[in-house]
Amino acid sequence: MHEVVKDYYGNQLQTSDDLRTTACCDASQMPAWLKPLLAKVHAEVLSRYYGCGLVCPPLLEGCRVLDLGSGSGRDAYVLSQLVGERGQVVGVDMTEEQLEVARRHQAWHREVFGFARDNVEFRLGYIEHLDELGLADASFDVVVSNCVVNLSPDKDAVLHEVFRLLKPGGEFYFSDIYADRRVPAQVRNDPLLYGECLGGALYWADFLALAKRHGFADPRLVEDRPIAITDPALAERAAGIGFHSATYRLFKLDGLEPQCEDYGQAVIYRGSVPAMAQRFRLDKHHDIEADRVFPVCGNTWRMLQETRFREHFEFIGSFDQHYGLFEGCGSAMPFDRDTQPGAAGACC
Repeated sequence: MHEVVKDYYGNQLQTSDDLRTTACCDASQMPAWLKPLLAKVHAEVLSRYYGCGLVCPPLLEGCRVLDLGSGSGRDAYVLSQLVGERGQVVGVDMTEEQLEVARRHQAWHREVFGFARDNVEFRLGYIEHLDELGLADASFDVVVSNCVVNLSPDKDAVLHEVFRLLKPGGEFYFSDIYADRRVPAQVRNDPLLYGECLGGALYWADFLALAKRHGFADPRLVEDRPIAITDPALAERAAGIGFHSATYRLFKLDGLEPQCEDYGQAVIYRGSVPAMAQRFRLDKHHDIEADRVFPVCGNTWRMLQETRFREHFEFIGSFDQHYGLFEGCGSAMPFDRDTQPGAAGACC
């Protein structure tokens, strides 16, 4: 499958227009604050972008960020602007043709961004074998990935390496494709469906189990949208399976509990995160309005207090008394099923 993917993204696809599903989000669905950053990315880099969502979490100034499956460098160059000259972005991709595009425009981006030095580097390698690239343990604040983990034949190895590379309190923030059931062999082994990010999609519950097995105890869904297979032949070959593009954030925090437990805690958002003065959205179920008391479970408390978000919140309560399971903690499929235009979660 490595060879199938390298051929598909290195040779068969020439621009994003060649894709045959709606796995890619268009720029019109991006937050307004990101569009000026995207406008500074070279046109060729943009045209060779094949991701399925945004992978730009807030508060990256000065951070060291790893981009898994960086491709032509679109997200890496947006992240470069967000981390600033004090930060660094490392992109890893196994496709030489894509890396050649990314590297060719490196000096151009440095000049456009007005940086005195390069804060982006690209490395050729496999995301399952990051240990072979000389990347040190606990050396990244944030790891991102844009519709790439599903392409890996060894997702266990990917999650293991991400956990190893993250600093304590660090975050894996990534978009990918998931299925509403386990994908059958005939779909999983179809080269075209695999290249279109469908054949390698995990059943969403299997993904949650995988993440927890590798130390990410409480995966948080940020956004999701259903995927439409617009090619009739492909749709027939994948009939009966519901696919979703989704963004998750996984925090490296020891001792997170497997369920959302209620300790009577709450937070108050100070409204101080750039471009988020009115509200801070941690995930799909935690849209926190500024200056209001917002009840949270113990895990959410720790995701805000023991990470780069701490200075932007006031914290109420402690872990001294337990009140049972936090209301609304469930186990049903978390993705929206509405495929109508304008449905919630229009882009991951």
